[in-house]
Amino acid sequence: MSDDKQKNGAKTPPPERHISDLDLMKERFSKLLLGEDMSGGGKGVSSALALSNAITNLAASVFGEQRKLEPMDPDRKVRWKKEVDWLLSVTDYIVEFVPSQQKAKDGTTMEIMITQQRRDLLMNIPALRKLDTMLIDCLDNFKGPNEFRYVSKDADESEKGVQRDDKWWLPTIKVPSEGLSETSRKFLQYQKDCVNQVLKASMAINAQVLSEMDIPDNYTETLPKNGRSSLGDQMYKSITVEYFDPDQFLISADLSSEHKVLDLKNKIEASIVIWKRKMVAKDGKTNWGSAVSLEKRELFEERAETILLLLKQRFPGLPQSSLEITKIQCNRDVGHAILESYSRVLESLANTVMSRIEDVLYADSLTQNPSLAINKMKTTIDSSPRPRMSSAEDESEKPTPVGTPGSMTLSDFMGWNFEAADSDMKKNNSTGNLEKEYEAKVSSKPANVATKKKFSYLDKLEWSGLRSPTARH
Repeated sequence: MSDDKQKNGAKTPPPERHISDLDLMKERFSKLLLGEDMSGGGKGVSSALALSNAITNLAASVFGEQRKLEPMDPDRKVRWKKEVDWLLSVTDYIVEFVPSQQKAKDGTTMEIMITQQRRDLLMNIPALRKLDTMLIDCLDNFKGPNEFRYVSKDADESEKGVQRDDKWWLPTIKVPSEGLSETSRKFLQYQKDCVNQVLKASMAINAQVLSEMDIPDNYTETLPKNGRSSLGDQMYKSITVEYFDPDQFLISADLSSEHKVLDLKNKIEASIVIWKRKMVAKDGKTNWGSAVSLEKRELFEERAETILLLLKQRFPGLPQSSLEITKIQCNRDVGHAILESYSRVLESLANTVMSRIEDVLYADSLTQNPSLAINKMKTTIDSSPRPRMSSAEDESEKPTPVGTPGSMTLSDFMGWNFEAADSDMKKNNSTGNLEKEYEAKVSSKPANVATKKKFSYLDKLEWSGLRSPTARH
């Protein structure tokens, strides 16, 4: 009798766990169907926005602030994988018709149309899943024992470690008095490079998805009729000069605070929308018509896009712009909503992990040579030229450490195949063939952007080599 009870007791937990998961899934999808309006009055948000919010909120509750370099709690890891799978399962039913061959019983073949997952989802969802896995594996690599350790900021002065002034709320980092060993430094640099690959790929996917979202009418209705009114006379003249230098433009701009940088980003995005609208206006008498030639307007738009790209790279921690917020809120494409939110949370996590690795490297540099610690941070850690948003200037990207055991680029990890024109191209083209549009890589930043050649987002991303972002707000 006791044996039967033990057997029954051993079989009881799995059904209970199954029921619990089922109830939780019912709750999640019920909220999605109600559009987050629990009253059922039909005043909820669209399905696309509800899914976007669900992924964002799930990531915030699971990952939090990620204050330390340490493996995820097993329960949180299981929860993340389980619930994100539920939300991503929606994409399995977003399909399109594609031609296929069918063989009849008599041996003849005929072309028929079959359903297949939509192309952008078929390509990007597996890529984002692998980026997700890569980030979690990176955190698991810090399971220890590590040469560094974290000490509470409230500990005694004798026990306290090092932390940058702009991150006073985080625990301090204690490293050996002689600094980290060479092996540990190479390990940290390798992890940083891997996370950087993830960051570039997730940023590229997010930017591509946002660019494919329609610009809502309620955004364009608030825009002025010309780019000069949006930018202001001085900024407009700086963009429309004969010889244009985007770096000089940013040097002359007031980027002393986050608010001012975001305001500039909003103005640039608004001017791009205005110029694009005018370029497609068929009748010169319409509200969007203008006397400026099409060629010049296209040139101005390309210059503005270059400035916008540099802003995104140098200040990746900026909140979303007015255009991005409006696009996400008004978007009705569920596939786009899932891709945008999933890539955004992975980008945010990559930002955070990168920052935590840099904190350890900074503590190590301060231990080795306190007088040169700031300079070392400027040349080896941060890449953004503005001290408020990112703490240093850096003209060139630091290469992956030579001799790192088991070095693997993102393209190797994900199995992407691509052809490179030379060895430098092969080294820098680490995000692989995410999409055919991303193939034409450039090896250096052009000195003059007054050109009509179009470049993809990843092409431009390689110009300045994003390395050292801050966490997204």
